[in-house]
Amino acid sequence: MGGIKLSSLVNSLAANDFIGTGDKVINSIHYDSRSVRPGGLFVAIQGLQADGYNYIDDAIRRGAVAVATEKTLSIGKDISLIKVENARQALARLSALFYGNPSEELFVIGITGTNGKTTTAYLIESILRAAGFNVGVIGTINYRFEGQTFTNPVTTPESVDLMRILREMANNGVTHVVLEVSSHAIDLDRVRSCQFDMGIYTNLSRDHLDYHKDMESYWRCKKKFFLDYLVQDSRSRQTTAIINWDDKKGKELALDVSIKCLCTGLSKECDIRGENIHVDINGTSGTVQTPHGNFEFASRLLGQHNVYNILSAAATGIAMGLNLSQIRDGINNLTGVPGRLESIPNGEGLSILVDYAHTPEALENVLTVLRELTHGRLITVFGCGGDRDQEKRPIMGEVVARLSDLSILTSDNPRTESPESILTHIEVGTASVAGNRKYEQGALLNSFKEPGYTVEQDRKRAISLGIKIAKPGDCVLIAGKGHETYQIIGDRTISFDDRVEVAQVLEGLSSSKGVTIDH
Repeated sequence: MGGIKLSSLVNSLAANDFIGTGDKVINSIHYDSRSVRPGGLFVAIQGLQADGYNYIDDAIRRGAVAVATEKTLSIGKDISLIKVENARQALARLSALFYGNPSEELFVIGITGTNGKTTTAYLIESILRAAGFNVGVIGTINYRFEGQTFTNPVTTPESVDLMRILREMANNGVTHVVLEVSSHAIDLDRVRSCQFDMGIYTNLSRDHLDYHKDMESYWRCKKKFFLDYLVQDSRSRQTTAIINWDDKKGKELALDVSIKCLCTGLSKECDIRGENIHVDINGTSGTVQTPHGNFEFASRLLGQHNVYNILSAAATGIAMGLNLSQIRDGINNLTGVPGRLESIPNGEGLSILVDYAHTPEALENVLTVLRELTHGRLITVFGCGGDRDQEKRPIMGEVVARLSDLSILTSDNPRTESPESILTHIEVGTASVAGNRKYEQGALLNSFKEPGYTVEQDRKRAISLGIKIAKPGDCVLIAGKGHETYQIIGDRTISFDDRVEVAQVLEGLSSSKGVTIDH
């Protein structure tokens, strides 16, 4: 991007005060002082861990020529100062202007909800590709466009990063963008200056209460996306909401939105409805009924929870006026989503699956599917993240113990919390299930007959244990991390991928039998 005059940026803000000259050319916008370059504008936002106000001097040393802040500041005469009411909103507005309002050049689809955002994004991407569009996706796993894939440290990037990515996409010929919108992004104004053409609501269940504190606040945040961000703009395209009617809060939301709304689900009241649903080990099939006709689908995705994701994606295609055959092909073409019930091939006669499920509802959805499809025993390896909602830990422990034959409690990004403390919280729920006994690991290696659980803090050893005690016909679910390729322990981030760990265990088993694995 070329530079832009500071006066052009300042005039777009409801600035309380401006000190300095507006003739300066701004070459970049920053919220992290470490990234500041000469000619940059530094916006001092309040982060989750640190206050940008404390890093203004560092930003100036690195070459910032202007600073936007909510607080009073005594500053050198060569630095322009913009006093704003809300620094995060200012960052969003400044970023959109600096990058030329890229969302206005794109058809932007936002997806929010507790579970299903990533899978729904993959489904919509597949449908849009089947319809011939050039698609970009920004989400939990990565952001990608034009055959390029980039790491994405958070589900929804900070506003300046989001606008930069959207500009890159627009400049490279992308026409449609699918964006996962987290509750943090809504509450922290990351998507405030992004123009959405469509918004999708998947569901609401317990998550992120370490941040939102209670479910009502969490719900208000999700609802805010549809009532405040998803509004009709001046363009000719009609803004549309796609809402899961079968979700309790979805019904409430559908009655409150003022824009066009399509409701999805299995209920007869729904505009886009699933019927004759069949789930087996090969995937999920059924009929999608729409106002424009019906079509049959056969998806590789497993479980009824994925039916709702399929219906949300189908409704997106319907709202865009796509052919039913294009929608069907897009659904059927998707072979899987990284870390979402991702199957690990093996020669041991086992079903081994890695899944991102890290909320009580997501775990219950996944385990319910596997419980119905597993002919042998169901073994679940899982943990709970540190520095996050502690109250969901025993709930997750209860869910896993109730639906599994064996639960192996382990670490999952303990961060700065004691892993032992986290496991103790989980064990309260696990031990509460009637008839669920605690096993010593040595006893498990000699098989087990009664439902139960064991504790292995080391995730690597826990995964190995789960696979080694499994017999042909058993299913081993490794839950919580899915696509993630790291573990956060204390202040260190170490390389760790559940899928890689599984492969190493399987290779060891095959080697001990004198079998060569074909990679």
